[in-house]
Formats: sequence, structure tokens, C-alpha cells
Amino acid sequence: MRVNLSGHHVDVTPALRSYAERKLGRVLRRIDRVTGVDCTLTVDKLRHRAESTVYVRGPAIHASAVAEDMYAAIDALSDKLTRRVSQRKERVQGHRAPEGRRHGLAPAL
Repeated sequence: MRVNLSGHHVDVTPALRSYAERKLGRVLRRIDRVTGVDCTLTVDKLRHRAESTVYVRGPAIHASAVAEDMYAAIDALSDKLTRRVSQRKERVQGHRAPEGRRHGLAPAL
């Protein structure tokens, strides 16, 4: 999956692009059926912001992080996306009834 990386008031260098793709690639390995990823890197005076939206089946997963260094902002973004992806997976997998309780069947004693 290719990450659509764009910069706002910042030049996205090849080193910065490869670092962001590597960090976001670790997150994307944890979730199935990713249809797209948008990532925006922004610089406002001394604040470096990294925002990302992961498009999956169902609601999209969005996160943003702010730091004094762009690499630190990407690290924080990666951590936030990892937490949100794991919460999403738990929510999706945890909605089913336990085995044996489906269809009105009582568990065997």
C-alpha cells in the first residue's frame, strides 16, 4: 500500500518520505483491507504537525500529532494510529457472542 504523502509549508524530502512510509507501514500491517492512506506534514512556525487518515471498510481512522521536530511528530502519529487500529480490531472482533451461545444453544456441561 502506497502512502499519499503531502507537505504544507514543508518540502517532503526523500529521507522524510521513506521514514514516514516505514513508520506508517508498520501500522498498516496490523489491519486488513486498507483502501488508502493520506498523510499530511505541516509546519507552522515552531510546530510540526503530522496528520494521517487510513481508509478501511467502515469509518476511516484519523489521527494527528504535534511536536517540535517532524520526525518526533511522525513517531507520535504512528503510536496514535497503532492504538486506534488495535481498538478498532478489538471492537470488530469482540461483538460476537461466545461459542455455544449462538442460535440459542446452551453450552455443553
